[in-house]
Amino acid sequence: MNDFRAPSGVDTSTPSVARMYDYYLGGKDNFAADREAAEKIIAILPNLRDIARENREFLVRAVSYLSGQGIRQFLDIGAGLPTQRNVHQVAQELAPESRVVYVDNDPIVLTHARALLSENSRVITVDADMRKPQALLDHPAVRGHLDFSQPVAILLLGVLHFVPDDDEAADIAATFRSALTPGGYLVVSHGSIAPLSEDQEREGQQVFSRTSAPGAASRTPEQVSAFFEGLDLVEPGVVALQKWRPLDVPIVKQGEAGAVGGVARHTPA
Repeated sequence: MNDFRAPSGVDTSTPSVARMYDYYLGGKDNFAADREAAEKIIAILPNLRDIARENREFLVRAVSYLSGQGIRQFLDIGAGLPTQRNVHQVAQELAPESRVVYVDNDPIVLTHARALLSENSRVITVDADMRKPQALLDHPAVRGHLDFSQPVAILLLGVLHFVPDDDEAADIAATFRSALTPGGYLVVSHGSIAPLSEDQEREGQQVFSRTSAPGAASRTPEQVSAFFEGLDLVEPGVVALQKWRPLDVPIVKQGEAGAVGGVARHTPA
């Protein structure tokens, strides 16, 4: 496999969780270091490719649902490399006036997204860090593109599990919840796997310690539900991704390690 051209100044020897995710999905926008790290994680979680695909299908169903509820503004945090059926593609198929902000801090993600989206004036890409949520929300480009006095959907898809500290993850979710006006939504998907052995946990943390993420944490559905505190969960609540309003036969089967997710609304008082 030939590596694609990296933007100037990018260290291709350091694995990136965004490019690893691209590899899980069968993409080609990754480097040897990303593939090596991804294969080590797959050795720990053999159905990880299926989990990644379920996460993408959950995105499609959640955005379709939100569009049907009249949401026309989307803030996708930790958006990752552009692939098929992104937020803007799903939303704008249903409502062409939909506006989307993609947020990431991986230079390759930003370069690719800006090149692909250059002719779509309703979609922008912003360089910001989820771990600094208030600075992200206050970013002039974010504020210039989205009107937070109107309902916005904030998407945290497959990213909070890269914040291993529970208190920090809770603070990040709380900050984004606080930005929602009545009628706005929060969407979260999160790794929720069966307990690993000590050796598996140690090996996984060693892999992530060499990436752009500080580590990874699996959380229970109850822990993920806490990220929606004060919001009204849309049925069926926080469930395995394949059980959230499925349209087709699930990719990840009952009982397999996977991920959970949910959608919740800021209901007017």
